[in-house]
Amino acid sequence: MTRRLLLSYLFLALLVLAVLEIPLAVIYARGETSRASQRVERDAAMLAEITEEHIEKGQFDMLPDVAGDYAERNGGRVIVTDKHGIVLADSDPLGRTGISLTGQPDIARALNNRPTVTTTVDGKDTDVLSATMPGASGTTIRGTLRLTYPLDQVTTRVHRVWSALALAGACILAAVALVAFSLARWITRPLRTLEAATAQLADGHLDNPPDATTGPPELRALTASFTHTATRLQHLLKAQQAFASEASHQLKTPLTALRLRLENFEPYLDERAHAGLDEAVGEVERLGRMVQGLLALARLENAATTPEPVDLDAVLADRAAMWKSLAAEQFVTVDLTGAPVGHVWAIPGALEQIIDNLLANALRVSPPSTTISVHRTPGTQLDIIDQGPGLNEADRQRAFDRFWRSSDAHHDGTGLGLPIVRHLVDASGGTITLHSAPGTGLDARIRLRPAPAPQRRRTPATDIRPPRDGSRTRTAHHW
Repeated sequence: MTRRLLLSYLFLALLVLAVLEIPLAVIYARGETSRASQRVERDAAMLAEITEEHIEKGQFDMLPDVAGDYAERNGGRVIVTDKHGIVLADSDPLGRTGISLTGQPDIARALNNRPTVTTTVDGKDTDVLSATMPGASGTTIRGTLRLTYPLDQVTTRVHRVWSALALAGACILAAVALVAFSLARWITRPLRTLEAATAQLADGHLDNPPDATTGPPELRALTASFTHTATRLQHLLKAQQAFASEASHQLKTPLTALRLRLENFEPYLDERAHAGLDEAVGEVERLGRMVQGLLALARLENAATTPEPVDLDAVLADRAAMWKSLAAEQFVTVDLTGAPVGHVWAIPGALEQIIDNLLANALRVSPPSTTISVHRTPGTQLDIIDQGPGLNEADRQRAFDRFWRSSDAHHDGTGLGLPIVRHLVDASGGTITLHSAPGTGLDARIRLRPAPAPQRRRTPATDIRPPRDGSRTRTAHHW
């Protein structure tokens, strides 16, 4: 923005200078040419009187001296003729005397007692000012005089003035540029601090609030309003994070106590009530998992983490190996296929959570003697395909909604697994979609951005992990 403001100021200054200096330069050039013409005309008239007097007295030998002295002092060329148009004197050493010039229009007009002042080209193809005057006493014509003056001297003076105007304009532009740069920096300084503060706020913190004491009044007011809003937002985020942390502890205890009390009722209840008791305990456990899922999703939404390069192949190999033992208990096979794809952009710990959630959901709906395929495709695409009942188009569209569960679901999921997966994928800059698998089943397709190999190793984060002792694990995630 500083550059644009500076360019706009310079353009306006250049426009003003052009409006002022160009007409001034043209007027000066015309005035200089007019003054030179008047001077040549005046000198020609004066020389014509002098030469006419010498011709009248018969002092023809004085004519070359008069013409030569003027040409030497002023730089022009002087030609003197008699009343018949015969050249009597020429200040040009190469000029010829004794020739007739009556055929030239200006000499013919002067012989008719009519002066001529014009701009023409001499024999050397040089632009000159020419003044031809009759040498007469009253109506008696005794000769003519032609005075020519080269225009290059006038042009030189004009160009010198034009150069001075251009230099003055350049100096003015330089001064305007200096003032404009300082003004633009003063105007945009609050915007730069606002930009830096906005970037910090996007990362979840505001360590350096923007300066609200510099810049125009409107920007100072905007900066103060932004600082107030950002501070208020930080307080709200901190309060929400504190609630998520405290609620996790506050809700765990009563839910655990409720579960224990329900289980303690078992010896004192009739056998016919045991089924209802088991359902009540299951619902309490499901409520606990739902609370944990909500808190996990809230923490994810409040956290601002920057994606970094992660080795997708290493994470896939690790997670597939961990889930194979658990899948074997249900007579389900987990296969990792496809060529290695290298590194991708992902927030720390996201890939592990994404794969664990998707594999847990796939395993939950997979019948015995089926296979869960984890397939890599060049271009950093990952497909997790099961051979379960799958979902219809309408259910696939709603599967990422919070608390949504399929109408034919026969498991105790909470409806928060896929929303967490989608949030992790979006935060990593990728996309996730659900498709029908060939035959039966569901294909969870993830596309991530390719990334260069990192310069340092990242410490993997942990979240959902299947147990290493082979025991079955309950998860809070489902299709």
